[in-house]
Amino acid sequence: MTAGSGAERVSAPMATGDKIDNKTDELKGKAKETVGKLQDDEELQAEGKGDQVKGNVKQAGEKVKDAFKS
Repeated sequence: MTAGSGAERVSAPMATGDKIDNKTDELKGKAKETVGKLQDDEELQAEGKGDQVKGNVKQAGEKVKDAFKS
């Protein structure tokens, strides 16, 4: 087994983990936004929207990286 092939196997799960983390950010943001709406808390709503944007931007970055890997 070469060092290059081992590194490739290690990077694939990390990319999947990053995608999961990004989706988690998005979902946490959606939850915060919803709770903010229910509690009439504009600050929490804004924080939730920010988390969603952060997750979406990271996901877009992952898609770009995936496009270059293909």
